[in-house]
Amino acid sequence: MPLIKTVVMMLALTSVGFTSQLKADSSCSGLTASGNAEYPPYLWRSPKDPRQLVGAIRYLIDDLAKETSTKISLIYSGPWGRVQQETAAGRVDMIAGAFFTQPRTLYMDYLYPAFQKTQTSVWFNTEHPIAYSEWSDLKSLQGMTVINNSFGQEFDEYAKSDLNISYVASLEQALRMLNAQRVDYLVYEENPAKAYAKQLDINNIETSTTPITEQALFLTMSQKSACNNQAFKHKLEQTLIQFAEEGRMEQYLERALNDWAMQTPK
Repeated sequence: MPLIKTVVMMLALTSVGFTSQLKADSSCSGLTASGNAEYPPYLWRSPKDPRQLVGAIRYLIDDLAKETSTKISLIYSGPWGRVQQETAAGRVDMIAGAFFTQPRTLYMDYLYPAFQKTQTSVWFNTEHPIAYSEWSDLKSLQGMTVINNSFGQEFDEYAKSDLNISYVASLEQALRMLNAQRVDYLVYEENPAKAYAKQLDINNIETSTTPITEQALFLTMSQKSACNNQAFKHKLEQTLIQFAEEGRMEQYLERALNDWAMQTPK
């Protein structure tokens, strides 16, 4: 009798687990995704509908949704800091493009593999060039970056303890301040800063030859999302592997760069 009771209890627990998984799956009718809206050529707000995000990651998300038969709405949900807050609260299911940091793993799960490698650089004004080859070269200088951005946990911690870096609300503001020589340098990713500098007609800034960091961009899922279950995440990850093998991101970036150039004032 004890053995029979044990088997019955095990079957009951298995049934409960299976039922819970079904409930999790059935409650996921679609995902809401968001990301950094000041991030060309990866993401920016659509000129036609500012509630939507467009760019290379938009092409990725659209194909991911199609391949997995999942409705994914990629929307503007505020500045980058608010996007992260909304994801932590579960009001946004997915972040479409985030670097890895340990604190972020407390509220969202990373999907592997990363879909893109990026490079963060030291930007300086050509009228006031700086010599940079390693992080310590920046110690005596006044730097700047955009609030709520991460450039890798190791550099973030080093900057906090050893560098004099101020924070501004937007990349546009940061580039204008560097253009006016109000700071010595700007820390930001190379592709987005180039795109914005071109749009703002800022031509007197350059990057150091040595990058600050090279990082990977991931899709992530809120731990409070109804869609966050192992089966679904595995399906997304298998599709990301397929896209990487097909070189999809290179195609998306080429299309997005053309999109950005077409809307950039001449």
